[in-house]
Amino acid sequence: MTTNAIALTRLLVHERPFLLRLVQRIVGNAPTAEDVTQSLWFKVQRIDDDPPIVNKRAYLYRLATNLACDFARADQRYRSVFESGELPEEAVAPLPPADAALIDRQNLDILMAALDELPERTRTVFILRKIHEMPVEEIAARFGVGRDMILKLLRAAVLHCDARLHDPRR
Repeated sequence: MTTNAIALTRLLVHERPFLLRLVQRIVGNAPTAEDVTQSLWFKVQRIDDDPPIVNKRAYLYRLATNLACDFARADQRYRSVFESGELPEEAVAPLPPADAALIDRQNLDILMAALDELPERTRTVFILRKIHEMPVEEIAARFGVGRDMILKLLRAAVLHCDARLHDPRR
């Protein structure tokens, strides 16, 4: 533990009753003040020595006040959304039309079938790149081939899937 953290922890233990009263005035109740003071202890444990804190008492009280204000604002937002009984318009995600969801599901089924039709190596390269977002160079190293070969396999997979998705016979 750093020297700043040690000194602030000792000060927190000594000043705890005063800090609790300060935090309780801000958040409005004792149990919440206890929670914020506990959060303060965790925050103090992660403080580095650089830069050195000159006025540790002022720093600790400012930190406690900031945490209490943040907690009070978050609690107010929570109550305004969940206790009012109505959600703000921007919080409600619009549902896609039923036909769009059905079309998306059908396209996904076609895509999965198209992937099953690919040779195993081509399918694996496609999944590693497009699903797992693995860099082309890393895939090439894994298969022991050049970057150009991986790009060729990706191109073949994409063209195959695109052809299946846009097949007029479906």
